[in-house]
Amino acid sequence: MQRILLAVILAALATAAPAEPTDITVRVLSRDAKFIGTSMGGVDVTILDVETGEVLARGLTEGGTGDTQRIMKSPRERGGTLATEGAAGFSATVDLDRPRQLQVTATGPAEFPGSANTVTATQWVVPGRHLTGRDGWVLEMPGLVVNLHDLPATAEAGKSLELRATVEMMCGCPLTPGGLWDANEFVIRSEGVLHAGVDASGDMTYAGEPSEFAGRLTLDEPGIWTVRVWAWQESTGNTGVAERRIEVTR
Repeated sequence: MQRILLAVILAALATAAPAEPTDITVRVLSRDAKFIGTSMGGVDVTILDVETGEVLARGLTEGGTGDTQRIMKSPRERGGTLATEGAAGFSATVDLDRPRQLQVTATGPAEFPGSANTVTATQWVVPGRHLTGRDGWVLEMPGLVVNLHDLPATAEAGKSLELRATVEMMCGCPLTPGGLWDANEFVIRSEGVLHAGVDASGDMTYAGEPSEFAGRLTLDEPGIWTVRVWAWQESTGNTGVAERRIEVTR
């Protein structure tokens, strides 16, 4: 019996297909903008086997945001590429012994976890048939990076509180009036929450420097408030939110 079992195992090993190294390049493109790379801390990319759940590779996208003219201005033609040399991506070599359905999950940008989103895609990959052509495997990341800063830990009830925030595309591309990412096309609001709903709100306007916005908010009652800034791009639905807690005293 043992001899028969051993023969079966040896036969299976003899007929098993050898694993072939297969190259995969993953890029993450900010919706309505450029590639997300090193300047934003990269995007955390995980490649796994859908059937088994085995993680085959993981890492961060690295590199630049890419060529603005090619990505944002030139007409796109079938067969054309967006990525130029140095454009951000994550490259890995996985060993495949058969066609496998792979899933890529991308979370980022890593440097701004409060603004991070996650996108996922699946596709079949065949051993030795590399997924690096043209731009590789491209995922689109929606959202905006919103960073609320210079907010004091405490404030006095009834006094106007000055707010400042940075709002950028997910790739770090800047918003400026009349620019490629026109600040006038974005709605940016501040809100204060003490009870169940929004208890205070105000508009934020361009503060004179790329991606910088300012506004004022009056928090009328003592308590622990949540101060929120959100930004919305109507043409794409890109949205970002930042929140901080502040104690308001009498």
